[in-house]
Amino acid sequence: MIDELIDIVDKTGKPTGEKRLKSEAHALGLYHASVHIWFYTADQKVLFQKRAANKDVFPNLWDVSVAGHVGTGELPIHSAIREIEEEIGLKITEDDLEFISIYLAKKIPKPNIIDNEFHHIYFSKLTTPVQELQLQTEEVSKVKLFEIDILKDIIEHPKNYNNFVTHDLDYYQLIFDHVQNRMRSKS
Repeated sequence: MIDELIDIVDKTGKPTGEKRLKSEAHALGLYHASVHIWFYTADQKVLFQKRAANKDVFPNLWDVSVAGHVGTGELPIHSAIREIEEEIGLKITEDDLEFISIYLAKKIPKPNIIDNEFHHIYFSKLTTPVQELQLQTEEVSKVKLFEIDILKDIIEHPKNYNNFVTHDLDYYQLIFDHVQNRMRSKS
């Protein structure tokens, strides 16, 4: 894994002007920004990625369609576009992304990693067949479309989903509500 240089933000998400390696930010519990992009289909499905086995946190678990850190000096939307192309091989534009929200997530996935991230969340309609996606194998081992109801079931029965990244239930509720609304309004 390449250690990226990222901008540090304060507890409210405002830039501090400080730049650190991602590993340093995680070791020190410094706040920083990431992007989460959720892809959905016209037939009421959401795309999940299975994280690669060599990932330092949450290896081999199902997670958000595409995610990554916002690089130093990069706007979140540009990070989203970059991460989508890197992780699943799709070239998209800003017009293909719908900004939803910023969600502060605080996790300690390992004793030496304190991950305080402001997730900049985007949605996008997936029109490319899953089998045509080109996965970055260092990051993603596979992708799969799940019925939207899996999000609701994760919220209602989180203990049944130990093969998924443990996001806050409020986070999953936010995603479920927005994806369901998008599917209703775009069908």
